[in-house]
Amino acid sequence: MDSRRPLRTLATALCTAGLLVSGCSSGGSASSSPSAAATPAALRPYYAQQLNWRDCGVEGFQCATMKAPLDYAKPGDGDIDLAVSRAGATGPGERIGSLLVNPGGPGGSAIGYLQSYAAIGYPAQVRARYDMVAIDPRGVARSEPVECLDGPQMDAYTQVDQTPDDAAEVDRLGSAYQQFASGCERHSARILPHVSTVETARDMDMLRALLGDEKLHYVGASYGTYLGATYADLFPARVGRMVLDGAMDPSLPALDVNRDQTAGFETAFQSFAADCVKRADCPLGTTSTADAATRLKGLFAALDTKPVPTGDSRELTESLATTGVIAAMYDESAWPQLRDALTGAAKGDGSGLLSLSDSYYEREPNGAYANLMFANAAVNCLDMPPAFTGAPAVTRALPDFEKASPVFGRAFAWAALSCAHWPVRSTGTPHRIEAEGAAPIVVVGTTRDPATPYKWAESLAGQLSSGTLLTYRGDGHTAYGRGSECIDAAINTYLLDGTPPDDGTQCS
Repeated sequence: MDSRRPLRTLATALCTAGLLVSGCSSGGSASSSPSAAATPAALRPYYAQQLNWRDCGVEGFQCATMKAPLDYAKPGDGDIDLAVSRAGATGPGERIGSLLVNPGGPGGSAIGYLQSYAAIGYPAQVRARYDMVAIDPRGVARSEPVECLDGPQMDAYTQVDQTPDDAAEVDRLGSAYQQFASGCERHSARILPHVSTVETARDMDMLRALLGDEKLHYVGASYGTYLGATYADLFPARVGRMVLDGAMDPSLPALDVNRDQTAGFETAFQSFAADCVKRADCPLGTTSTADAATRLKGLFAALDTKPVPTGDSRELTESLATTGVIAAMYDESAWPQLRDALTGAAKGDGSGLLSLSDSYYEREPNGAYANLMFANAAVNCLDMPPAFTGAPAVTRALPDFEKASPVFGRAFAWAALSCAHWPVRSTGTPHRIEAEGAAPIVVVGTTRDPATPYKWAESLAGQLSSGTLLTYRGDGHTAYGRGSECIDAAINTYLLDGTPPDDGTQCS
C-alpha cells in the first residue's frame, strides 16, 4: 500500500437510470468572463475553444473533450485531452451555475464519481440548482491516463512484503518500487512531468470559463481539498462557493503527511476495535482494544510466515491483508464486512480480506486494474519531495511510525519510500495556502478520519484567509452525504444561498 494513496472517498455507487438532462449551459469562451483580460495571450486560444457536448452512453449525462496545454510553461509544445462530463440542473429554482466535483485520490475518476454518485446522490435541492460537472484530472481515467504495470505485474507488486525483516526483503521491496517507477516512465513518459496539482487546478479554471461561469463552485473531498485550495491560491478572485471536505494540510512535508496518516489509521482502528470487542463474535477477542491490536498483529505475522488460500490464484499475504484492513477503515459501514473477513482469515480463508484489498486497488475480477494507483503515485511524487530517499532513513524513522501506530506503523513507514525511485523530479514544495481575497471557503473535518486527520482540517481552515471550519464528530473519511443531517444542512445552505456556517460549528 502507498501510505499517501488513501486520499479518496469510497462513495456508494447509485443507479443512474431515469436522470434527465435539463437546463444545461451551452458552454462558452473566455470572452464571456470578466477574467478574460487576465488570461495570458498564449492561453487565450484554449480559453476560447468550444466544448462539443455529446451523449456519454450513460443516461442523463453529456460528455466533451477539453484541450489544455501539456506544459503551461510552454503552451506551444503540445496539448493534452481532458475528459469532461455533466448532468444538467434538474430544477425547480433558478440555476446557480456549475458545481464541479472531485472525489480525491489523487487518481480517483471525477467522472466516475459524478456519474455513479454525485449527480444522483447529492441532495436533490443542490442538483436542482446546479449543473453537476466533473473533469478527470490529467493522467487519470479518461484523461490520458498514466499507465505503469499490467495486471499480472500489479498482482506481484501488491504482494511484495512491505514490512521487510532482513536486508534481502528490503532489497526486494526497493526493487519493486523501482520496477513500478520504471514501468510508469516506459509507458507514460510524455505526461509524467505534467500531472501536478497546480496544472490540474489551471485546467479547472479553463473549464470554468468554457462553462460560462464567472466563479468556480466546487466540492472537493480528500485530495480534492488540496486541489481546491490550490485553485483558490492561484485564482482567489474566481472562487465561488467552495467546500473542502476531509481536508489536507498543504504546509506539511511528505514525511509528516505519512506519519500523520499512520496515526489517523490507528485512531480509526481503535474505534473499530472498541466496537468489535463488544460483540460476542469479534474475531479479535472481547477483552480490550489493546488485545484486539495484539491479535491483529499476530494475524499479520502469521500471514507473513504462511499466506492462506483465497479461492483465487493468489494467496492472502501479509501485505494484501493489511491493505484489506485499511480499506475498511474509510467507512464504518464496512466494519461488519471486515469482521467477517478477519474471522475467515483466522480460519484459513483469505477471500474476504483479498476482496477488500482488491476494492482498494480497484482490481477487476478479470485481473485488470484501474489506473488509480498509477496516477496516485505520479501526482504525489511530482507534488512533493519524497519522504525518504533510501532504506536507512526508513529504518531510522521506524520508531516514530510504530509509536504512531503499533498496528500499521511499519507498513506505512516502508510505503513512504515509494517515491524515492521516481523518474521525474518533484516540482512542488510544502507551503501555506492563504488565498487572500477569496470568498468564504468551508473546510470540513471529521474527528476520527483515518486518511485526512482532523488536525489537517483545523490547519487548512486557519491558513485560508476566508476559511471557516465545520466539524463532524464521528468516524469515517469525509462527512458530506454520510448521514449527518447537521453537516448536510450546513453545506446545502452554503451551496444554495452562499451563507457559510459559523466558524467552529460542530456536528455529530
